[in-house]
Amino acid sequence: MLQSLSVENYALIEKTEINWRKGFSVITGETGSGKSILLGALGLIQGARADIKTLKDTEKKCVVEAEFDVAPYALQPFFSANELDYDDICLIRREITPNGKSRAFVNDTPVSLNVLRELTAFLIDIHSQHETLLLNESSFQMHVLDALSDTKSLLNEYAALYRQYQSSQKRLNEMIANLEQQNANRDYLEFQLNQLNEADFSPNEQSELEEESDYLSHTTELKDALSKVKWLLSEKDENVCSALKEMNDAITSVLSVYTDLEPVGERLNSAWIELKDLSREVEQRLADVTVDPQRLEFITQRLDLIYTLEKKHKVNDLPSLLEVKQSFEDQLNGLDSSSDQIDALKKEIKVLESQLSGLAQQISQKRKSAKQPMEQSVCDILRDLGIANANFEVKLETLPSFNEMGTDAVSFLFSANKNAPLQPLSSVASGGEMSRLMLALKSILSKTDNLPTIILDEIDTGVSGEVADRMGRLMKSMGEYMQVVSITHLPQIASKGATHYKVYKEDNEVSTVSHIKELTKEERVMEIAQMLSGSNPSETAQKNARELLSY
Repeated sequence: MLQSLSVENYALIEKTEINWRKGFSVITGETGSGKSILLGALGLIQGARADIKTLKDTEKKCVVEAEFDVAPYALQPFFSANELDYDDICLIRREITPNGKSRAFVNDTPVSLNVLRELTAFLIDIHSQHETLLLNESSFQMHVLDALSDTKSLLNEYAALYRQYQSSQKRLNEMIANLEQQNANRDYLEFQLNQLNEADFSPNEQSELEEESDYLSHTTELKDALSKVKWLLSEKDENVCSALKEMNDAITSVLSVYTDLEPVGERLNSAWIELKDLSREVEQRLADVTVDPQRLEFITQRLDLIYTLEKKHKVNDLPSLLEVKQSFEDQLNGLDSSSDQIDALKKEIKVLESQLSGLAQQISQKRKSAKQPMEQSVCDILRDLGIANANFEVKLETLPSFNEMGTDAVSFLFSANKNAPLQPLSSVASGGEMSRLMLALKSILSKTDNLPTIILDEIDTGVSGEVADRMGRLMKSMGEYMQVVSITHLPQIASKGATHYKVYKEDNEVSTVSHIKELTKEERVMEIAQMLSGSNPSETAQKNARELLSY
């Protein structure tokens, strides 16, 4: 419920504050007095686009502040989800600065306009002539029927299951598409894997082959080097070993007379023995060196295969190439596991479809049960509002698949003339008829829903007399269940309000200012009388006003 509205520096309003009452209230005033300004200020609270042109004084900021009692709407989850402090009394503020910047606050916490719009949708509903276009929208028609069908708990359960169903269906489609793509690559994967399997590489093979290749490529040079050393050590006519032997013998021959040469002799003998041993080792190594062109050719071909496959798969070593092989194996194995996962997910979706179908049938049954009472109630109200031959039907059709609301499609059919065929609203209903139909629907909804405050902006345009009086009574009855505010030019409707506000303009030295005030009993008499007969109402007009007001 809207408890108060404060407006400062907006359009023709310098500053005003309105305390709103429960039940049915009316707002009257001459054309151009500022009623639309009031709606504009409420539009800012609802998250409408801010415009610097609406500032009365362009040097000051505009502030619109509304206080709502939100206790009936169970909005704690919304506040928690948006990290807002919750209180049963909610304060919403909108500011427009002179430089055109706009800010919004909920309980003094800054919020985005999207959050503001989402919140105020629970709190206030401004209905004007163009809003009757909603009647042609299937989503609105379904909302009305569901509100009268008591399907809320079932729809909540269905919606949670439907989200799960959509998610699973999306995942299934992605898995199938992915599998199809993978299957298209199966031949490629199998060819690449077979090529690597046939190669049958071991992890250290490349380094071992490269080392052996380097050795085999230089066996001739190795044999030549070893042969030369052997020749110089022991095979040459004047070889090193023979020369050392002669040197040793020469020293030995003089040791008896020159003992100081004994260390020299020992060293020469050791060198001779060492070189003889070295000569034998060189001979053995030379015998071990084998030139094997066939082995070298095999290694060369093997390394060429490794290098070719590494280049093909864009890796730098054999361990990385083996990882590529493992990747191909994993992908091929994944194709088989994907098929199993798809089969399992299809079974899961079948279960969800069965559960959805059961809930959808229950929802559909409730809608069918509410259909006839709703049609009768709407027709009764429309006839009471002056459409004597009104005929209204809720058409329900079964959809071939699930949607977020079940398996039903709903459409409202209408006829205002006797024996005329029922047709969709957009084809047959005039503006005035649409307004009365919308009022009839919201009147019915007011008894079943925790509806937000509804502001009816001249919804009575085009009616008068007895119909206007009935429309006023209908609005008054709606006020027993919710807060209803009607902006009207009709005295029959204005007289039905429990509270009466008047919007008026005053001129001062520099500008025109718009005001709104709550009327006293006597002020209401004069306002209704003026609406009946114009300015300076007669005693008769005042008497008629008192009769309308019942005092």
